[in-house]
Amino acid sequence: MLPQAARMRDGDEFRRTIRRGASASTGTVVTHLALTDELGVRVGLVVGKKVGNAVVRNRVKRRIRHALRSELAGLPAGSRVVVRALAPAAESTDLAGDVIGSLQRASRRSSAGRV
Repeated sequence: MLPQAARMRDGDEFRRTIRRGASASTGTVVTHLALTDELGVRVGLVVGKKVGNAVVRNRVKRRIRHALRSELAGLPAGSRVVVRALAPAAESTDLAGDVIGSLQRASRRSSAGRV
């Protein structure tokens, strides 16, 4: 589970991160990463109904949160991350690897600027 302070809940914060952040994708997830002047790292998840029913969506969210938990410390302060799960995420055997890989690629691309 992610710490309470690391969770993104505001819709505007999601939109700003997606619109202005660097993105990277795999076949199972799309990761958006934006750098802000604020303190702390915040993460938001988007898992739509195309992924599956509620049980499957919640399982995918738990797997993504577990993968991100170990990566939070390595992100620069002020990072905002949105991970959007795609339909194949439900059957993925290496979802954690996809999440970490796309986060690393987005991190390399995000060094261009801050939101």
